[in-house]
Amino acid sequence: MKADVLVVGSGIAGCAAALAAAREGADVLVVTKATEPEDAASDWAQGGIAVTQSAPEEFAADIRRASDGTADPEAVETLVSESRAVVEDVLLDTLEVEFDAVGDGTDAADFDLAREAGHSSRRILHVDASTGAHVLRPFLQHLSARDGVRIVEDATALDLLTEEGTVRGATVLADGEVEPVFAGATVLATGGIGDCYARSTNPAGATGDGVAMAALAGATVSDMQYVQFHPTAYDPRTDQRADDDAQPFLVSEAVRGEGAVLRDADGHRFMPDVHEDAELAPRDVVARAVSRARDRTGRVVLDVSDLDFREEFPDLAALCDDRGVDLDAGIPVAPSEHFLCGGVAVDDRGRTSLSRLFAAGECARTGVHGANRLASTSLLEGLVWGVRAGETAAERGRGEAETVEYAPPRDSDPALPDAFADTKFDRLGRTMDEFVGIERTPDGLGTARARLRRLKGEVDAYARTRVSRSIYELRNACVSSLLVARAAADAPSAGCHSLVDSDGSEGSEGSKEDEQGDDAEQGVTPSADD
Repeated sequence: MKADVLVVGSGIAGCAAALAAAREGADVLVVTKATEPEDAASDWAQGGIAVTQSAPEEFAADIRRASDGTADPEAVETLVSESRAVVEDVLLDTLEVEFDAVGDGTDAADFDLAREAGHSSRRILHVDASTGAHVLRPFLQHLSARDGVRIVEDATALDLLTEEGTVRGATVLADGEVEPVFAGATVLATGGIGDCYARSTNPAGATGDGVAMAALAGATVSDMQYVQFHPTAYDPRTDQRADDDAQPFLVSEAVRGEGAVLRDADGHRFMPDVHEDAELAPRDVVARAVSRARDRTGRVVLDVSDLDFREEFPDLAALCDDRGVDLDAGIPVAPSEHFLCGGVAVDDRGRTSLSRLFAAGECARTGVHGANRLASTSLLEGLVWGVRAGETAAERGRGEAETVEYAPPRDSDPALPDAFADTKFDRLGRTMDEFVGIERTPDGLGTARARLRRLKGEVDAYARTRVSRSIYELRNACVSSLLVARAAADAPSAGCHSLVDSDGSEGSEGSKEDEQGDDAEQGVTPSADD
């Protein structure tokens, strides 16, 4: 199979790349593990899309402030300067997304702009608290009907095809068969690493595939220590009314933006004691405060009594009702892994360190988030860099797909039991939650690296002679987790990477400009005997 541009992933970044490449006349093939829109993290996005209003410098300042002063200035300028035009072009004019409005919705002034933590003003377009679904689903429908775009669902990209440092496509597992896809340019848009943790707001299947495949091929990865935890995911573990099988779900930052407050088990509102912006402090600050309050008192709830929660957030109210949450008593919450701020290092066009390889969305490190992401900028980043990567990939890859020699993976041993991957993922999640979570210690990171090396060694031994989606996802998750643990051990505290001493006191401080370890910075993949 051949294509001018191969896009791996079908979230907003992958869709944007496919649309942009098709507009440039490229033959585009989208390969995705998803079978339903909700399989992509973009579909789960609640808050919305931040868009530049009358004061772009204010938006840029908010991004830099949330990043703990580490965001790349040029990347921030790209995001802020292009946000309005790309949203109007793709979301309003092309997809006709009906964002919540106070007027007829035909003018920017008519939109019901929300405010979230870290934002100094209202600038967030939204559809209730389920914006992602209202963006991604029409996006997929539009691409499915568009000439020049083919979408292959339920297909797993296994490895990148390389030739002397140039990426020529990828091997893909679909319908039980492995097939090479030769492409003039390849765009990775595979999402995050939620499955590396036991508790995450990501959908199942967020196994760090793009990061791992790129690292294994020799691409540079950066800032992997910056794993963001969302402060308010519903916590059934401290909800006495919850059913035994109740699942966590994200409680949008917009709820705090409208006036909800955080209280510990004693009823004390603790955020004013932590930060001058209280519940609207940067996400990393709130997440650490919630975690410490839970450790101190046993429980934290989001008090929504001062707003008309059911009227303003009907989708979230329905989720609470489904779980049996007593809104009068507050929504029990706990931090949960949410977003990878680092990833495959890219420039302002989504180009990686490998020729003809691009990346966009959560798997890419653009530099715009630095050490901590500002709320409601993930969909925007995926859209902006997806479009830019797609345009440049089309220019680079149009008519350039070449067949190259490759060694297909061996599949000579019997399939493993279904529980094999689940057991390994459980070990992985427990290790990452315990030692590579919201706050990390040098000793804990050393323990994590040792455990992760052993786990990866076990997985590698099985993967050498077996081909299955679960085995490759497990391999990718182990690679991504090792990259996180290694980067965290080598980097000073900043943003959502909080390194503390074993007694809980704050560890070394520093800025993103300080050098990381050579292997993390240069994209060298951790091996089984690291």
